[in-house]
Amino acid sequence: MKIQETQTPEINGENLKIAIVLPYFNERIGLQLLEEAKKELAKNKVQKENISLTRVAGALEIPFACKKIIEKSAPDAIITLGAVIKGETSHYDLVTEKTYEGIMQIQLEKNTPITFGVLTCEDETQAKARIPKGAEVAKAALIQATI
Repeated sequence: MKIQETQTPEINGENLKIAIVLPYFNERIGLQLLEEAKKELAKNKVQKENISLTRVAGALEIPFACKKIIEKSAPDAIITLGAVIKGETSHYDLVTEKTYEGIMQIQLEKNTPITFGVLTCEDETQAKARIPKGAEVAKAALIQATI
C-alpha cells in the first residue's frame, strides 16, 4: 500500500498568539532565524500584535523563559530559535542536550507546543546554511497550535 504524499497545510493563524524566544548568544545567526520565522508567520496570517519576542542570554535559559511565558500570557505556541556552535570542549553537548530536554519537559508539563529551532552545528558555515529552519519551526508551531 502506497502512502499518499501531502503538502503541509496552510494555516490561518489570524487568531493565534505566538511567542518567540531568542538568545543573545550567536545573535547574528539568531536574528536571521527570527526573520525567517516572522516571514512564515506573516505568510500564515499571524497578526504582528499577536507575536511576542523574549530575549534570553543563551540556550540554557530558553526552557525557563518558555515556562514563564506560558504562565504569564498563555500563547498558543512558542518558537525557540538560536544557535549552539560546537567548540573545543564538551560544553556543547551539555548545552544542546539540557536545552532540548528542558523544552520538551515544559511543553509536556504546560500542555503548550514549543518548537525547537535551536540550531546545533559544527561550525558557523553549517549554521548559516540552516537559516531556513527558522521558517520550518514557525510552520511546525502553527501546525501544533491547531491540533
